[in-house]
Amino acid sequence: MDYITPAQMKEIDRRTQEEFGIPDTILMENAGRAVFQKAIEMLAKQNDKRAIVVCGSGNNGGDAFVVARHLMNHGIDVDTFLLVPVERLRGEARANYDRTRKIAQTLGKDIQVLNKANLDLFKEKVESAKDGLIVDGIFGTGLGREVGEPQRTIIQLINDSRKPILAVDVPSGLDATEGKVLGVCVQATATVTFAKPKTGFPGNENYTGEVIIADISTPKVLLEE
Repeated sequence: MDYITPAQMKEIDRRTQEEFGIPDTILMENAGRAVFQKAIEMLAKQNDKRAIVVCGSGNNGGDAFVVARHLMNHGIDVDTFLLVPVERLRGEARANYDRTRKIAQTLGKDIQVLNKANLDLFKEKVESAKDGLIVDGIFGTGLGREVGEPQRTIIQLINDSRKPILAVDVPSGLDATEGKVLGVCVQATATVTFAKPKTGFPGNENYTGEVIIADISTPKVLLEE
């Protein structure tokens, strides 16, 4: 299988936008839509049609907001959590937070901001869902440090839930370049990764689970160079 480093993927994303005029808006929407499609497939096997979507601050979190929005529009009961203050969101991640929040509010819900003080809220939601699905959008391929709090505790709660887990691009806590576990890592049932699998995946099947490679409109010519 042909693998790619996160640094190479970042450069391909830059060229996709600058040379081919495909904006980040389209790339993020396509990424989130691909994860949503796998989420629906996984939920079809569950008695409890509920999803918990956990979002970080970067593009990975933005992708997860897209997943949450499509799940809501598909009639799935979704609880969406953000692990940083809203003010830290930038660009398309912030735009998709706003879009998803508006959909959630029409359903009588909101996006909950988690911190060290209210982790019991997340624990309660995880434990109350009989089976359902957890979508991991905490960290993306750029993570290069040990996972700190509250993300460390949240990842442990996700792993302890014994529920199916779907990771966005990379399981949170995995160094997508070298394959090291950065203190703690989501143990995904499946990972939808974008354009190409990452160099940190081989040997980490216990964390990635099934790997699905999604086309997000990256020009084929860039992937073949």
